[in-house]
Amino acid sequence: MGVVATVAFVVLRFAVALGGHEPLPADLWWHDLMVATLGEVGIIAAWVPAIVGGTLGMIVIGILLVAVFLWKRRRWDAVTLASAIIVVVAIGAPMAAVIARVRPEDSLAESVATSFPSGHTAVATTMAVTLGLLLRRWYVWLAGGLWVLYMMWSRTYLHAHWLSDVVAGMLEGVAVATLVWSAVQAYRIRRATPSSPEAV
Repeated sequence: MGVVATVAFVVLRFAVALGGHEPLPADLWWHDLMVATLGEVGIIAAWVPAIVGGTLGMIVIGILLVAVFLWKRRRWDAVTLASAIIVVVAIGAPMAAVIARVRPEDSLAESVATSFPSGHTAVATTMAVTLGLLLRRWYVWLAGGLWVLYMMWSRTYLHAHWLSDVVAGMLEGVAVATLVWSAVQAYRIRRATPSSPEAV
């Protein structure tokens, strides 16, 4: 899943680059739909994940979840979640700054040219997928999926991102979460496997 998400992200990145970082046809269609449905209640609802899923909110939530895993003596789960969050931020923030895609001009939130990929969506997806892989409960996957969709809608409803930005953020999050989880699992298996005796 991580490899597929990575390939899909690269394809989308090239599509955006080939278009001169201008909004794609699907971006314009979705943006027009968000503008047409804009309302006070929707704006309030959209700001909830925007604030909770912001930098400070994710730091607090991330620390709390890692602390819970450590309290439950699930050290490797804590390591996996913390590593996934660190990696997705370390990759996404510089990438967005380098790509410097301009946000919609009528953005109700951020205005800095770091639109692609959506950091809010990337972090939300990373946490949702990582928790799903660690806890292996259907309701965790359901809640995580709904949270990611809510975040994607929120970022486009506030005109802070184009549709392709949030899709890219989702793909980045899936790729990072699954690849970090796989790497940690492989390391754990390797540590738990007794070394074969050297031939005399």
